[in-house]
Amino acid sequence: MKKLSARRRHPLAAVVVLFIALAACAGLYTAFAPADKAQADESAQSLAIEEGKKLYAVGCASCHGTGGQGTSDGPSLVGVGAAAVDFQVGTGRMPAQQPGAQVPRKKVIYSQAEIDQLAAYIASFGAGPSIPTKEEYSPEGADIAKGGELFRTNCAQCHNFTGKGGALSKGKYAPTLEGVDPKHIYEAMQTGPQNMPSFPDTTLTEKNKKDIIAYLDAVNSDDTVEPGGLSLGGLGPVSEGLFAWVFGLGGLIAVAVWVAARTAKAKKS
Repeated sequence: MKKLSARRRHPLAAVVVLFIALAACAGLYTAFAPADKAQADESAQSLAIEEGKKLYAVGCASCHGTGGQGTSDGPSLVGVGAAAVDFQVGTGRMPAQQPGAQVPRKKVIYSQAEIDQLAAYIASFGAGPSIPTKEEYSPEGADIAKGGELFRTNCAQCHNFTGKGGALSKGKYAPTLEGVDPKHIYEAMQTGPQNMPSFPDTTLTEKNKKDIIAYLDAVNSDDTVEPGGLSLGGLGPVSEGLFAWVFGLGGLIAVAVWVAARTAKAKKS
């Protein structure tokens, strides 16, 4: 009986086997990696909510209720969203020192990580505006002229045409926007804090908000030139009229007194 000769392997067989093995590994990674990532993100979010709940119980629950339902000392937080928390706590307005017509801006007592945890917990009460990304509020590439037009139409009545702020009724006021973080300006437009109305994307688009932020950044910059001379605080015709009235009329009275004195002296001599 003839002995069968051993079949020789093709030289590329090992390469084909290696390619198939790599393809199988890639398929397994594609199938399981996204699930692992989603699970990790969910775990991180759950941890943030749990930590935020602890912070809320200490600093917020006494006024806003244990479940954010609100009390006689503080409004409901259901549906305010993470953006409202980031604005109020990130500007030091919350926790409030005492009740009043206006909660002022003050030193921030929480770290940004703690603010994010509080925001995650309060956002779990109900859907609301989320914290914007840097791309959303960055003034880069925005239309400053369009932003000025939008600001004068929607905001200048309270904040003054350069964002210097102004008085409202019953002890309330529109705060200055000079030196305010662009993220907080964006969040204020989103959420409408205190006496301010909200401007959702259906009213002012994301691009509109960027334009307004760019305008405020331009008019309040140290490089901005005042072609009319002294700005008198940018408070508009009231302060400018008062300045003209006091110093202009005062100057005229001084001149009239001087002329009268000179005339009387001349008559005597």
